[in-house]
Amino acid sequence: MPSLSTGPEVALFLVAAIVTWIAGIALSQTTDTLDRRFGLGDALGGIVLLAVAGTLPEIAITVSAAASGHLELAAGNLIGGIAVQTMVLVICDFAVSRTQSLSFLVGSLEPVLEALMVVVAVSGVLMGAVLPASTRIGPVSPASIFIVVSWLACVTVVNRVRRSPSWKVEAPGSKPGRPYRRVDPPASKTAKQRRSVPPRLALPVFGLGCVLTLFAGYVLESSGNSLATKAGINGVIFGATVLAVASALPEISSGIAAVRLGDHKLAVADIFGGNAFQLCLFLVADLIAGRPVLSAAGGPNGWLAALGAALTIVFAFGVIVRPSRTYGRLGLDSIVALLLFALGIAGLFAVQHG
Repeated sequence: MPSLSTGPEVALFLVAAIVTWIAGIALSQTTDTLDRRFGLGDALGGIVLLAVAGTLPEIAITVSAAASGHLELAAGNLIGGIAVQTMVLVICDFAVSRTQSLSFLVGSLEPVLEALMVVVAVSGVLMGAVLPASTRIGPVSPASIFIVVSWLACVTVVNRVRRSPSWKVEAPGSKPGRPYRRVDPPASKTAKQRRSVPPRLALPVFGLGCVLTLFAGYVLESSGNSLATKAGINGVIFGATVLAVASALPEISSGIAAVRLGDHKLAVADIFGGNAFQLCLFLVADLIAGRPVLSAAGGPNGWLAALGAALTIVFAFGVIVRPSRTYGRLGLDSIVALLLFALGIAGLFAVQHG
């Protein structure tokens, strides 16, 4: 992308973010329709397809950044995105109810299993961040391979548990919502159903949404990297904050839509599942860059990974403990997560400049 002055680049970045938001809504609606029509979530290939659809902005940013050699930006966006996207649950918590927390309403342990997937994947990030760049298998870090293999293994286990759980959960007062997106929303949500994409248009809209999201992601990476350079902001910090927020816009829109439909379990599980898959993109980044990306920024990457894992654990605790009372429309776990996130971002600057 040709170099522009700061004003047009800011405008371009904002337009790309808006396109990402709109396309993300379309992708969320069409993947729901396609899942109901074809039962995609029943098979491993379907799970992968739905995960890819949910992380298209990160895919575009990762591919563009790795191809252009901006490895710190790619790593910061992927790892920082875990923390930022987990914080989407705070927004969902605020939107769900004035008197009951989102964690209280979930009433299922499946999101906890998906949270453990994130923790396993993040452990691979932590290992990869301290590995020397010379430790590789071809152009790929062993940690990137570990993340993908562990994600596939965890998805297989979670899918098996989902089909035939060996335990029964009793959560009085919970409202988990639909078990799968292929189940139609309840009749009381007909107004929202009318805004969904008709089945005959689902595939074309899905394809258009993919194209727009990929292009918008490329623009976000290109303009964002230029703005970060002009402002003297480190690539890891910019990728983990501003760029991560922009690429998390689809999760915000789909998360709010889910809790308004009463799909409390799906809202939480989607965030954890998307975060776990997102870290698999390090393998793609390694292949495109021709060298391990995880070792590009070392300390800041490790800090961001630990922050993402800590936030995931806070909400997993919330799902198990089920704090019912809200404070300013937020459950106790959301308040703890807000404080932890603020401390984590402040610590990131300290790590970067230390």
